[in-house]
Amino acid sequence: MAKPEKHVFVCTHTRPSDDPKGSCSARGGQPVVDAFAGAFESRGLWGRFKLNTASCFGTCEQGPSVLVYPEGVLYQSVKPGDVATIIEGHLLGGEPVEALQAAKEVWG
Repeated sequence: MAKPEKHVFVCTHTRPSDDPKGSCSARGGQPVVDAFAGAFESRGLWGRFKLNTASCFGTCEQGPSVLVYPEGVLYQSVKPGDVATIIEGHLLGGEPVEALQAAKEVWG
């Protein structure tokens, strides 16, 4: 396998349901993974980009979180409907989607 242009990590970390931080899993991490996987498949992007699930990035309260490397851009509160915007703007267009990024005090 060739080195991908970008690597997308989606947090699917789980915590007990009574944990005050909550978790990306409880906030919809897996549907975000599924949206990326479906878009990669339908658009023929596998190989060009890599997708993995990940554990906690430490931003559980604002999950689900998506981290894109090599830029190290963290997106928060991502919904399946945001995936196309991230793919178009960041992965294909090279411009991180500012409106979805974590605040500088969280990831800066």
